[in-house]
Amino acid sequence: MNVLVVGGAGYVGSHAVRLLTRAGYPVWVYDNCQRGHRAAVPAELLIEGDLLDHQKLVDVLRDKSIDAVMHFAAFALVGESVSDPAGYYQNNVVGTLTLLNAMRTTNVRRMVFSSTCATYGIPQSVPISEEHAQMPVNPYGFTKLCIEQALQDYAHAYDLGFVALRYFNAAGASPDGDLGEDHTPESHLIPLLLQTALGQRKHVTIFGQDYPTADGTCIRDYIHVDDLGTAHIKALEQVAPGVQLKLNLGTGRGTSVSSAIETSELVTGRKIPTVIGDRRAGDPPELVADSRRAQRQLDWEPQYLDFKQIVETAWHWHRTHPHGYAT
Repeated sequence: MNVLVVGGAGYVGSHAVRLLTRAGYPVWVYDNCQRGHRAAVPAELLIEGDLLDHQKLVDVLRDKSIDAVMHFAAFALVGESVSDPAGYYQNNVVGTLTLLNAMRTTNVRRMVFSSTCATYGIPQSVPISEEHAQMPVNPYGFTKLCIEQALQDYAHAYDLGFVALRYFNAAGASPDGDLGEDHTPESHLIPLLLQTALGQRKHVTIFGQDYPTADGTCIRDYIHVDDLGTAHIKALEQVAPGVQLKLNLGTGRGTSVSSAIETSELVTGRKIPTVIGDRRAGDPPELVADSRRAQRQLDWEPQYLDFKQIVETAWHWHRTHPHGYAT
């Protein structure tokens, strides 16, 4: 299959592109590079274009004889989605509907969609299975849930096949050391910890130390970015008109903020200063995936089950690329 990776210059998308090319798929990347990085993908694969440009999407889908789309292009900062919901609904919802309609125009009926555990909101039980009610508490989560519903409706009406993959906390970097996490602003815990270890930040703020967890800090399920990429390829192998799958991707293992700090200090050999801040509104005490359905349906299993391994790959990237791709 010829695959168009939309948003393929971003963090998860660029890792998926590398794995796809290594698996022998003909791949093209469609990205406006506003939040992604040109240096993260081979120049000969990159087509610069906007998600809202229907005609350009149609032209690319036709010219490259695309058979399937992997869709990673989304704004994904929870706090930003609260302060700028208009931008999030325009990019994540209107942009994705523009892509889906371009696919209809060109009769491309296979999509693997990057969704999120943020569609669940505050969990009523942990680990979280796909049967858990979806009650997002921020605009980012709502935009992803909206597209999950649109995919289901398009599948019913237009014979679209899709797999929606609900990530938990993407983390780590390519073990090769040349692809990694580079966001502006950075909001993910592991990069913040490692940047502090490098002296680029004075400290890391722990948002709340009074949660109902063993050490009082939030617990998250960190899944390595290459494990996410592998799951996308497994999904690509199964997606076809008539297929409708919504699957969690995580390790099933939770790591607290305090434990993440300790592990990062162990990996880097450096003290990481912290300060205690107030809880952030809408932060669940614990988010851990039940990914058994994905393991069964996709014949997939995460390889990075040890949190320390994940941090080690991230540290290799940050140590050798202290300024991200600008290095």
